[in-house]
Amino acid sequence: MTDQTMYVILLGPPGAGKGTQAVQTAERTGLLHLSTGDMFRENLRNGTDLGNLAKTYMDKGELVPDDVTIRMLLERIGRDDAKAGCLFDGFPRTVEQAKALDVALTEQGDEIAVTVLIDVSNEEITRRLGGRVSCATCGSVFHEIFNPPNADSPCCDSIKMIQRDDDKPDAIANRLQVYADQTEPLVEYYTESGKLSTVNGEQSPDAVGVDLLAALQAVSS
Repeated sequence: MTDQTMYVILLGPPGAGKGTQAVQTAERTGLLHLSTGDMFRENLRNGTDLGNLAKTYMDKGELVPDDVTIRMLLERIGRDDAKAGCLFDGFPRTVEQAKALDVALTEQGDEIAVTVLIDVSNEEITRRLGGRVSCATCGSVFHEIFNPPNADSPCCDSIKMIQRDDDKPDAIANRLQVYADQTEPLVEYYTESGKLSTVNGEQSPDAVGVDLLAALQAVSS
């Protein structure tokens, strides 16, 4: 898309489809999809210095400090497969983290190019997450509306479906409240910096992907 390194943040509530869109957009643009969850797991699995440092906090049930997370992130985006840039999926989650990330990128001569908000209403999120079920036998994930279990399958029939605790109504409401309290303020933060682009996340996944690409092209042209 561009010869310059491009850093993009994906925002949106749980269930907005950020992960799916990040994977597809990365494939289309050559940007690295950087999931902070995957990044943590890699460092812990490989026993890196940063991974071991993070583990000392996690073992005590504490949150990993932002500076440790950002050091992991800077190490990851310094590799060859991130030369074109990357899509940040899962970080930042708070304004404090966003400010710290901006400082860290500025120190190495970089900046966030655009933050794309995949906008989905609470009602739609509740419908999406509330219908998600998985097979108690093999773990395959289905949705009661969008991708129902196969009644003819010897394994994945509707009788064997279970619902994760975090997909139940009270848990969904709590997840949305946490998002509203901690992450929604990022919308204002990136709006004020002129780096927010909003995509209607209630369209079809393909339409969301098209609009997301358009948002990236608008800042890379």
